Amino acid sequence: MILPVHDAIRSQLVRLLTDLYALPPDQLPALPLASPPNRTLGDLATPVAFELARTLRKAPRAIAQEMAAALGAVDGVRRVEATPSGYLNIFLDRPRFVRLRLTPTGEQAGAPRAALPKAIVEHTAINPNKPAHIGHLRNSALGDTLVRALRFQGAPVEVQNYIDDTGVQVADVVVGFREIERKTFDDVRAIADGPRFDYYCWDLYARVTAWYEEDRARLAVRAAALHDIEHGDGDAATLARLIADRIVRCHLRTMARLNVDYDLLTWEGDILRLQFWATAFDILKQKGAVYLQTSGRLSGCWVMKIDEGDGSSDADEVDEASSVEADTSEEREKVIVRSNGTVTYVGKDIAYQFWKFGLLGRDFHYRRFAERPGGEPLWATSATPEGASPEHPAFGRAGTTYNVIDVRQSYLQKLLKQALVALGYTAQADRSVHFSYEMVALSHATARSLGYVTDDGPDDNRGFVEVSGRKGQGVKADDLIDTLIERAGAEVDKRNPDLAPADRLSIAEAIAVAAVRYFMIKYTRTKIITFDIEEALSFEGESGPYLQYSVVRAQNILVKLHERAGISETEIMARLEHSDSTELEGKDGAHDLWALVLEAARLDEVVDQVIRTLEFSVLAKYAFGLAQSFNAFYHRYSVLNEEQADAQVWRAAGVAYFRRQLTRALAVMGIAVPARM
Repeated sequence: MILPVHDAIRSQLVRLLTDLYALPPDQLPALPLASPPNRTLGDLATPVAFELARTLRKAPRAIAQEMAAALGAVDGVRRVEATPSGYLNIFLDRPRFVRLRLTPTGEQAGAPRAALPKAIVEHTAINPNKPAHIGHLRNSALGDTLVRALRFQGAPVEVQNYIDDTGVQVADVVVGFREIERKTFDDVRAIADGPRFDYYCWDLYARVTAWYEEDRARLAVRAAALHDIEHGDGDAATLARLIADRIVRCHLRTMARLNVDYDLLTWEGDILRLQFWATAFDILKQKGAVYLQTSGRLSGCWVMKIDEGDGSSDADEVDEASSVEADTSEEREKVIVRSNGTVTYVGKDIAYQFWKFGLLGRDFHYRRFAERPGGEPLWATSATPEGASPEHPAFGRAGTTYNVIDVRQSYLQKLLKQALVALGYTAQADRSVHFSYEMVALSHATARSLGYVTDDGPDDNRGFVEVSGRKGQGVKADDLIDTLIERAGAEVDKRNPDLAPADRLSIAEAIAVAAVRYFMIKYTRTKIITFDIEEALSFEGESGPYLQYSVVRAQNILVKLHERAGISETEIMARLEHSDSTELEGKDGAHDLWALVLEAARLDEVVDQVIRTLEFSVLAKYAFGLAQSFNAFYHRYSVLNEEQADAQVWRAAGVAYFRRQLTRALAVMGIAVPARM
């Protein structure tokens, strides 16, 4: 990792500027570190002398020369030179750098450089009325990668999945079972106990939507069901709880296939039953953050004024339960409580956000819901102590919250911050982060190959096919994963025909996960992405399988080195202590080996950058570029056939470090590396 080196250099520069120029702390300039244009000019460089020129009334060149002469020893740095233009060029101790990073305890991934606050990351949050589809996978891939990146840094992270079990989508499935299919509770439970209950509900949800469109008077049935579910009353609420519970379990199985995991399931119904919303509502009314509208289209609704620039794009405020499609007109007031007394999801989310920061003075009960892939309990909130466990982790009370929600919900996230500010919680508002992203569509080739046939129309002109769970149009996540596994397995068979069926399946599953997860993060999150199976599964392009293959190639080199020459990785480390390092230092002006090592070491710097910017395409591009650098090195420099022993051992060390770092980068992206490909 490179950031500890940066820290050591900056620390020494701060000491130098304080001692040499008597600069007080508030006058110290920024100390940026960057890479020089070529390795002959050093490994790192800083333009700090330019920053000081005006303050010290000296030429940058003179300042750089003074600093280079007075800097003194810096751990891991071989020498520092002042350039004629005024830069300080820093040359690292290359052999020591490599040896330290290959020792088991010499480099700790995720060792925090400073204490980090607890982060709550909320992601996935699929409505529990249908299976996950391809559009949901970008959310879970981005959210889980954020979790892994924060943990890589050493931050304590709590992962939450919000379950909207009292929303209109669940109400629609309840209506479908009762009004269209005339099913009893026992009938539905029997279906839920069978296979693919989520798929059954997918079809039923689309049928309900069409049923409403046939006669808009039927929306009154939805409104009544929603009211009963929200208040926990009667048969509708009982059926809704069953549906939501079983669908969530289906979601968990789907997400586990993609290495996505959670600490806590937060159920919206518990927020209502425990009066979290009532508590938040009282506070908002006392502060004047919400008010009762007495005239116009929103008469009888409790609303929050939207700050200028925060346009609403779903306008479900007036009566979500009585509309089939959302009104798209902009509103300057956001409805928090409808005129019929039901709470919009905005109101529930405000209460939830307050709880995340520990601002409500209330807490849930907690129950064990399921077992996580690693064997630990998956916890769920509960409104009653019955069935709850006192032996639960401490949930909530975050220092920072990240809400992974698509860009269409940006106005809602602004309202959450606005509500916090209105109550005087400006610090918490500043630490409420909306991690937004654009939608996922399908390429036409992928849509056709998955049997998702669309009508000719606007989609053809746009070059992609949209998905809609409400209309029953789209590709279910499990179907996509199954197809990817099947195709990956066919490729594995070609390359490794001797594999046992179980090994083939395991490798194909790992490749399928890599294909999906890498594709979902490799594009800028503000870009609509068009998922294409062929592109995602390519072993040669910018894809997850290409990165996996690069690690496997590196591993094969080290295995063969041991088999042919008896040089294990432990032996490589031992030989480095006594081997001539000319190969690493730039023999004949070639710095390719060192460039590979130094680029591999930048992983912690890249993770730090992507957390600050929430742009995980940077991590994907970094990993791809690192794999390309290794493969170029592999084709230019032989390890196994190198006759010069010292050169061979240093090259092997570089390969070993590359393998370690790209494996770590893939782990941050939730991707495992199979033994063979």
